[in-house]
Amino acid sequence: MTATLAASPPAPPAPRATRGRTTPALVVLLVGTAALYLWNITDSGWGNSYYAAATQAGAQSWTAWLFGGLDAGGVITVDKPPAALWVSGLFARVLGFSSWTALAPQAIEGVLAVWLLYATVKRTSGAVAGLLAGTALALTPVAVLVFRFNLPDALLVLLMVAGAYCTVRALERASWRWLALAGVAVGFAFLAKMGQAFQVLPAFAVAYLVAAPTTLGKRVLHLLGAGVAVVASAGWFIALVELWPAGSRPYIGGSGSDSLWQLAVGYNGLGRLFGGGRGGVAAGDGNGNIAFGGDAGIGRLFGASMGAEISWLLPAALVGLGAGLWFTRRAPRTDRTRAALLMWGLWVVVNGVVFSLMSGITHPYYTVAVAPGVAAIVAIAGREMWRGRAHAPVRVALAVLVAAAGFWGCALLVRYPDWLPALRWVVAALTVVVATAIALGAKRTAVLAVGTALASSAAFGVATAGTAHGGSIPLSGPAADTADQGSGDGAVVAGGPEHTPREVVDLLRATTGTWAAATVSAQAASTLSLASGKAVIGIGGWSGGDPAPTLEEFQRYVRDGRVGYFVVGPQVGPGGNRSNDIADWVADNYAATTVDGTTVYRLS
Repeated sequence: MTATLAASPPAPPAPRATRGRTTPALVVLLVGTAALYLWNITDSGWGNSYYAAATQAGAQSWTAWLFGGLDAGGVITVDKPPAALWVSGLFARVLGFSSWTALAPQAIEGVLAVWLLYATVKRTSGAVAGLLAGTALALTPVAVLVFRFNLPDALLVLLMVAGAYCTVRALERASWRWLALAGVAVGFAFLAKMGQAFQVLPAFAVAYLVAAPTTLGKRVLHLLGAGVAVVASAGWFIALVELWPAGSRPYIGGSGSDSLWQLAVGYNGLGRLFGGGRGGVAAGDGNGNIAFGGDAGIGRLFGASMGAEISWLLPAALVGLGAGLWFTRRAPRTDRTRAALLMWGLWVVVNGVVFSLMSGITHPYYTVAVAPGVAAIVAIAGREMWRGRAHAPVRVALAVLVAAAGFWGCALLVRYPDWLPALRWVVAALTVVVATAIALGAKRTAVLAVGTALASSAAFGVATAGTAHGGSIPLSGPAADTADQGSGDGAVVAGGPEHTPREVVDLLRATTGTWAAATVSAQAASTLSLASGKAVIGIGGWSGGDPAPTLEEFQRYVRDGRVGYFVVGPQVGPGGNRSNDIADWVADNYAATTVDGTTVYRLS
């Protein structure tokens, strides 16, 4: 048994016959994934209107595209770096801005992530394990959700998996070039979602330091070179923003100081990890809310908020990781199987611990970053234990892995009592039968084992694909059992751009200035911009608290005739729950009119 798991020398290229047998299965996997992610994708409309409006702005202005501007006029950016918007903005420029071009890039990124995960796992554990890993990732509910929605996490995951592929290639022959490419992938992942990209660096570094087939000195040197590649690939854009004249680019939303570096360290960095200040959530103001991850703690990934997003195969992955590392404990230092388990295991552990314990703003869909690691571990450990099933300890460990996946899937299904109630009983019965058969040494149970392990997650993932999602905090699952709790979109009119009063939309469309309107907060501006197709200033950015534009800048815009209207939504501007000096100035100097139930100030 130990020999089976420990003896994994560098795998030679697969024979032609083997490649021929697996190629059709890979085609089926990728075509099926594309169908799952693209099927009726426009049912979600604009998805997250905040990022959709930024995609629209990028299609209208190259400056907005480069910096991730929320409006084509260049007042303020979204509160994330722009890499994901570079992709969707180019789609919109080439194919025209629409719901499809706002959402489809993420679906394509999802298909590429599945393919790259297959290719990565295949290099260490064979094509069958690669197919299993790709299938598990494709059907993970939070992956289905994110790859059908316009969030930067889709590109983040693709680039992190690309980094894993490059690391595995580097491990084969101690290639500093491949390791540097892994650093480049992580650096560009930083430009998708900042510091979250770095959570995979310990996994890549430890795996290479332990298992690369060269001397310790060269391993350390190669890692230092890869670190330089990370810094260069992420740092060039930070330098560009810092050196670009501030007056000719949008204000960096969420930073508080017009600095991308400050955004990375503060709002999207320490604030997310430790709470407090920008990026934090006050005690009692979110951590108990499903939309904000539930209470922080070691069981968070299994809880009411994140459990149904990511934890379906997590218990099985932990079983597989522990068993795999134990059974390969006497393997040579450069053993490929152990190196892969070490890399993917640290991927899951580091990401899982961070998401479990972070006390700042946290959303359930962040856990999509854990999904590739979980899928890879289950596939690699499952394949190796299947090969070694002639040995009783391995056989029992495999049975426990299948049981962990099956029974935990049933436990999650119990949380949704009105959705497919019979499924949990079918999966429970299969789990008992299949796990027992494996433990007793029954043959020809491989297909049943895979089906049992994936059944619950797959069903929930397909249900997620059949559900339209909107707002800023989507949740996976069937339509009757999901809710966008606490999304805080701040739309001018509840329901999104398609429900914005027609008369207001007509007013904005008739304007000819740089901005058709201004309103307090980016959420409200996004709604108006998408409905009218015109640029709208989101005063104060996402939260309404950024000093962009300043009162003096806004007054200059108005004097120059560049802003058509000031629009007041139900919770923004004069008389609402939020106000600022610009809104007060408008109320003091211009007459308000009511247009189809919405308060509007004509400025030019």
